[in-house]
Amino acid sequence: MAAARSPVRSHDHRDRGDRAGPLSRAGRKVGRALHLPFTGTAKGIRRATHAHGAGESGLGKLIELHAVNGAGDVMITVALASTIFFSVPTDQARGRVALYLAITMAPFALLAPVIGPLLDRLPHGRRAAMAGAMLARAVLAVLMSAAVATGGLQLYPAALGVLVASRSYGVVRSAVVPRLLPPDFSLVKANSRVTLAGLLATGIAAPIGAGLQKLSSAGSLYGACALFLLGTYWALRLPHKVDSAKGERRAHLLTHGEKKPSLRTVGPAVLHGLQANAAQRMLSGFLIFFLAFLLRVHPLNGQSAVVSLGMVAVAAGVGNACGTAVGSLLKERGHGPEVIIATMLSIVLATAVCAALFFGSLMVAVLTAVAGLTQALSKLSLDALIQRDVPEVVRTSAFARSETALQMAWVVGGAIGIALPLNGTLGMAVAAGFLGVGWLLAVRGLITAARKRGPRKGASTTTRAA
Repeated sequence: MAAARSPVRSHDHRDRGDRAGPLSRAGRKVGRALHLPFTGTAKGIRRATHAHGAGESGLGKLIELHAVNGAGDVMITVALASTIFFSVPTDQARGRVALYLAITMAPFALLAPVIGPLLDRLPHGRRAAMAGAMLARAVLAVLMSAAVATGGLQLYPAALGVLVASRSYGVVRSAVVPRLLPPDFSLVKANSRVTLAGLLATGIAAPIGAGLQKLSSAGSLYGACALFLLGTYWALRLPHKVDSAKGERRAHLLTHGEKKPSLRTVGPAVLHGLQANAAQRMLSGFLIFFLAFLLRVHPLNGQSAVVSLGMVAVAAGVGNACGTAVGSLLKERGHGPEVIIATMLSIVLATAVCAALFFGSLMVAVLTAVAGLTQALSKLSLDALIQRDVPEVVRTSAFARSETALQMAWVVGGAIGIALPLNGTLGMAVAAGFLGVGWLLAVRGLITAARKRGPRKGASTTTRAA
């Protein structure tokens, strides 16, 4: 009986399949057509981030995580800029930005020395630390959404929390990169990939955040919340070797006795590299705030204030991306990180002097592009110095201390930019002045360290940081 009914069922099934076939096939084709741009893009991104062994080592997952981090941060920046800067006249905006720096950066200066030691106590919880930094910013973005429309004082403590969480993520991320390094991968090349992913994501997310901000005063913050929640999940999915920390201890910028390793005890190159990077980070903070107010009052020739600011931002972004992209090429050709940092500082100093002497629209764009390029290359080279010269037992803390010092240098530069009169020639002269101080402090020591080390030794020891 069952055997007799079986052909009938099979025949009925084929009939139904034939009747539903054209509609079903058409539906599947439409579905594939709609999904193709997204799945194709996702597969292309995955191939790029996981290329050359980055997928097997786990570096690809960190690259994608850092892209999410950069996109989330820029969406919060868009929301804050719309509230603090663009929504009020220039004089009021200067006061609001100064208040923002005072309320957020002053406590950060007190908290910053604590961040490194706290992270040192979590050597086996780096994934959890990065996930916590992401989750904290997701929660803070929602809390900020209630105050962003009015710009009330309650916005600033939340902004401080975002800053602290972002810096904490950055410190842990820097310490994680060497543990995910693929075979025959230089540290500078790995850092270049991670940083470039963040820059590209920032460039994509910025206009999206601006569009969300047009729809709603808190739209960009909700977008940031969604990204940071995704980042929380991805941080926990990093390889288990990220949490490996055999024998690590804390480091100090200054020597406190032979039993406490410090950055100074491992050679002068790291300290001089940090001084050079601090000067360039001061320039970054200075240009952001000084040009933001200067171009709002005195736009570039024939352009509106918004277009002028956009042009300068694009120039800085392109310079930063180019510096990140060429970093590995310079390193692989045997250029020591000391020489790269000294060269970059000299180039940006010469450009700042030219901008002061021949101030104008062209020189503003050139300086911002050069500043972005040289800062990117200098930071990559500083990371390589720390990886090369700082023992692994104190490397995590060394990154924490250096990141904190650079953040505070950025704050000092920003404060100078807010306080100065809106005179372009004067501003560029001041920028050239503190770059010159950094050049005097750092360049001679960097060149001396490079000569003592020798070209062959410098090239070989920076090929791969383990």
